[in-house]
Amino acid sequence: MIIVSDMKIKIDQEACIGCGSCQAICPDFFEMNEENKAEVKKTDSGANDDCVQEAVEICPVDVIKVDKS
Repeated sequence: MIIVSDMKIKIDQEACIGCGSCQAICPDFFEMNEENKAEVKKTDSGANDDCVQEAVEICPVDVIKVDKS
């Protein structure tokens, strides 16, 4: 789990299929690792976090979980 701004973002690496939709929709927060699995970027970016919710909704295997504090 990575904490970005006021969000706790977790990706189930085992279930991730590496489609890249999260990175395509929200590149400020997501990237693909060397195993072609999604990861959360460690960033202090003031980016619009609406794209994170969009990434959650578009993930075809529902592996991204967000807890907003």
